[in-house]
Amino acid sequence: MKPFADPNVAAAFDAFAPDTRTGILALRDLIHSTAQGLEPAVRVTEALRWGQPAYLSDKGTTIRLGAHKCACFALFVHCQTRLVSDFTSAFPNVDRIDGNRAILFDKIEQIDPNRHGWLIARALTYHR
Repeated sequence: MKPFADPNVAAAFDAFAPDTRTGILALRDLIHSTAQGLEPAVRVTEALRWGQPAYLSDKGTTIRLGAHKCACFALFVHCQTRLVSDFTSAFPNVDRIDGNRAILFDKIEQIDPNRHGWLIARALTYHR
């Protein structure tokens, strides 16, 4: 696991329920590994946005991680992008989706590095 550079982000993770924290830590690892696997690699900044851990890149759109009222945890993207609609077109009827803003998870085993990495890569490079 990559260490936290910002103690406020670490504290935000610590504040989540254990199941949520486990899930979003796995998504955090996937964000960092996906960013490093891009050509060229993308530098990701970790910060808090709306009180949630958020991941930003110079040419991307923000990814946020957190709890969701209808799931244990979720990966959020900016609702005014086409990211979720492109994702559901590429991978129809596979994940639970909240409108055009989030992929919902109930357990860590639902995270698919290929499928969700695809979405993360597009978010990190959205404005290229």
